[in-house]
Amino acid sequence: MRRTKKTVPGVTRLGSQGTVYADQYDPSVLEAFANQHRDRDYWVTFTCPEFTSLCPVTGQPDFGTIIIRYVPDQRMVESKSLKLYLFSFRNHGDFHEDCVNVILNDLKALMDPKYIEVWGRFAPRGGIAIEPYVNFGRPDSAFAALAETRFATHPAAR
Repeated sequence: MRRTKKTVPGVTRLGSQGTVYADQYDPSVLEAFANQHRDRDYWVTFTCPEFTSLCPVTGQPDFGTIIIRYVPDQRMVESKSLKLYLFSFRNHGDFHEDCVNVILNDLKALMDPKYIEVWGRFAPRGGIAIEPYVNFGRPDSAFAALAETRFATHPAAR
């Protein structure tokens, strides 16, 4: 039985044989597609255990795990484009705290999710591990309250 390749509006990188890996921060690689299950709320979690960026002062590499969780509304991020986006930080100089905030801002602009959180769990360098956490819940909704609760009870807050 021969399968036909499905096309999804807005998704061009998935299935492409000519993948180009950006060597500088590039939010333009992010792609989104329509959420097919808008009738219910559900969690989507991405874990990137190979995140790297550069210290903006020393230029030394920083290694970490980025965990992204969100509750979609109309649009969802396509996973290959997310991978390419996260890998585009490889030669980008930014503090850990900036990286997680930039990631949240870019994904929020792309998808306009009901709720989103980004947690960076960076490997120790110089004897100190840094784990910044940021979240956002849509104002005037139950997701704003969820954001407050998760922020106050997140392991990074303990």
